[in-house]
Amino acid sequence: MTPRPGMGMRGRLLLAQTLVLLAGGATTWVVASVVGPPLFREHLHQAGVEHNSNEQFHAEQAYQHATALSIAVAITVAASTAFVVTAYLSRRLQHSIAELSQAAAAIAEGHYDIRVAPPQLGDEFENLAGSFNQMAQRLQSVESTRRRMFGNLAHEIRTPVAVLEAYLEAVEDGVKTLDPQTIAMLREQTGRLVRFSADAGALAQAEESHTAIARGPVDTAELLTALKAAFADRYAAKAVALHTEAGDTAPIWADRQRLTQVLGNLLDNALRHTPAGGHVTLTTTRRGPEVAFTVTDDGDGIPAGHLPHVFERFYRADSARDRGHGGSGIGLAIAKALTEAHGGHISAASRGPGQGTTFTVAVPVASQSEGVPTSS
Repeated sequence: MTPRPGMGMRGRLLLAQTLVLLAGGATTWVVASVVGPPLFREHLHQAGVEHNSNEQFHAEQAYQHATALSIAVAITVAASTAFVVTAYLSRRLQHSIAELSQAAAAIAEGHYDIRVAPPQLGDEFENLAGSFNQMAQRLQSVESTRRRMFGNLAHEIRTPVAVLEAYLEAVEDGVKTLDPQTIAMLREQTGRLVRFSADAGALAQAEESHTAIARGPVDTAELLTALKAAFADRYAAKAVALHTEAGDTAPIWADRQRLTQVLGNLLDNALRHTPAGGHVTLTTTRRGPEVAFTVTDDGDGIPAGHLPHVFERFYRADSARDRGHGGSGIGLAIAKALTEAHGGHISAASRGPGQGTTFTVAVPVASQSEGVPTSS
């Protein structure tokens, strides 16, 4: 017998219990009717009761009545127990499922703060509730990040646009003229918008789960030399010394362009936060199965409370100061995403304000023969 379409959980459980009881009762009746009488009769004969005697007849009648009564009582008790247990369990299950369904509907409407209580119905339901709450927490975090990101985007764009608008109105009103100073200011603000647009696009690409990592052999010493040459003019213009130290490391199997982007962002960040006369050092060292790149400066430093957040998008320890340095607030987030796309990790350390900062990028050493995929 199959459950009728639309039958609820309670009906299904009760039907299953009924089928079990019917099967058990039928089996017991067959055994009692077929196997029981011959055994009972054999024991009567061994006890001295003659065949087809009145004693044998009445004893067999008593056995049959007792068997029927016992089976009837057992089935009645079992059915009553099954009904009570089914009602209790179905109520618990329906309550938990209804709560989960309501919570899912609330999340679908954007209420990501909804959580479900542990149903205490076994490990399976506990795991289901835990997974649901974990999903809700993740969605809430994503939504919070999305709102914060849009707020930061609006703020980052608003400032240079407001400056451009003010200068253009001043030129139209004749308050200012298009002299070299005004043109330089306009170029600075448009350049800021262009850099921000490029950084935002780079971050979106870096955080895509299918970020292409075109791996190949990378000579770390040659990479450091190329980076130093690329940043030489900018560092010299600010009078900041850039040093490189290539340790005893073998070539690594990585995406040179992406790794250059990571280290370039770190060198750019160090330059912005190191005053004239300061020093920045880029080094490589072998650490077991990894190669570590470190960028150390003796500049502004980072307060301990801000260190866990420096790789978050648009996060700034000092918003006003960082905007003055010209940063978009997403360069470190790009570095983190690209490092993790390599299977590595990135960290920041500082002894506090004015004590400089050290960023460490660790990527695994692998070779083409080890089967490293060319994309992830």
